[in-house]
Amino acid sequence: MSSERLAALLDEYAELEKRLADPAIHADQGTARRVGRRYAELVPLHKAAAELEQVRADLAAARELAAEDPAFAAEAESIAASLPALEERLAELLIPRDPHDAKDVIVEIKAGEGGEESALFAADLLRMYTRYAERHGWVTEVIDAQESDLGGVKDVSLAIKTKGVPEGGNGVWSRLKWEGGVHRVQRVPVTESQGRIHTSAAGVLVLPEAEDVDVTIDPNDLRIDVFRSSGPGGQSVNTTDSAVRITHVPTAIVVSCQNEKSQLQNREQAMRILRARLLAAAQEQADAAASDARKAQVRTVDRSERIRTYNFPQNRITDHRIGYTAYNLDLALAGELDGVLDALAEADRAARLAGETELTRR
Repeated sequence: MSSERLAALLDEYAELEKRLADPAIHADQGTARRVGRRYAELVPLHKAAAELEQVRADLAAARELAAEDPAFAAEAESIAASLPALEERLAELLIPRDPHDAKDVIVEIKAGEGGEESALFAADLLRMYTRYAERHGWVTEVIDAQESDLGGVKDVSLAIKTKGVPEGGNGVWSRLKWEGGVHRVQRVPVTESQGRIHTSAAGVLVLPEAEDVDVTIDPNDLRIDVFRSSGPGGQSVNTTDSAVRITHVPTAIVVSCQNEKSQLQNREQAMRILRARLLAAAQEQADAAASDARKAQVRTVDRSERIRTYNFPQNRITDHRIGYTAYNLDLALAGELDGVLDALAEADRAARLAGETELTRR
């Protein structure tokens, strides 16, 4: 356990507590939210350190009393037995965590090969994440969507936010960051007349939603084009050039939005997605430049292709990265994802602990 790191984090906790007590900080809601999130991240560490300090003080007192009265020896032994678990808990909290854990996210779902069936599966994934968010009391917002003819979605961007400051600094990203990759479905499509099982897939990209302070965008680096919206008819749709396409020239990242009726609204939504993609790209570059040990601490669960299979005939959901299998696909699609997400989080925790142990040996 690094006493220097603990002292530094406890000093940061005390400083943040003072800042939040100052009414002036709440004049800037963005700053107040960022400070509040960081403070929430450090609350469990502060509590664990205070509890450990108290138990150590109790142990010293019990041993002092036991030296004069043997009746206190059993109490001292009981207190001493509780120390290892408290020390382990504090050691886990001192391991550097994912810097984006407290953030909200933008989930992008894209239909893959498989035509209409893939678009219908993408819609199933959209409902699954929306229902999972509802179960946790989060707020969802469809930023942009392109629907298919049979009610599926070809491409959709979904923002998911916590209400207020997430407890313990565990925001939406801390739960859904594992979802990025190719999701495969095996079932009989509604378009299949012979009852044959088909396999198709949809791609999921999960991005921590960036704030203005996270990413600096030079307006001169943007090429903005407007065009006529496509899709189902409605007021203003297909009648005005309200759709917006933004190209970030240095990175060649392109974002399009057409859901809103006004060009200004579509531009704002496109900028939200662009900021998130630029933040993710910057994080990937930082991870690539870091040492293997550091990467093990930050992100250990591989997000390679075909991360999960949804098998309808067997009511089975399988996560290929950790060998997780459960026969409750119907419940998972209804938003009960905590089983697989808890397993992924535990695998990451174990890998980060192993990485920290390896670092301390050097």
